[in-house]
Amino acid sequence: MNEAYIHFIGVHPPYRNQQIGTLLYKRFFTVAKQHNRQIVCCVTSPVNKTSIAYHKKMGFDIEEGNKQIDGVDVTTNYDGKGQDRVCFVKQLR
Repeated sequence: MNEAYIHFIGVHPPYRNQQIGTLLYKRFFTVAKQHNRQIVCCVTSPVNKTSIAYHKKMGFDIEEGNKQIDGVDVTTNYDGKGQDRVCFVKQLR
């Protein structure tokens, strides 16, 4: 197993745009590498365009899904019936 999974990282709205999320992710990447993980996976909601853009900016790639919403690959029912998600993967270097 060489994968690490981020369940949730969120920053309270008044504290956004202060690099807090980026610092949390970078620390997670460091710990993942220390545990010999080379892949990081996470998900977000297809309606959360800000999150999708942020993850792409952080170097995550969108995994191929089984449908598209607004041109974005989505995995249907990922978190249960009707709970579609955009799945991301990032290769650590």
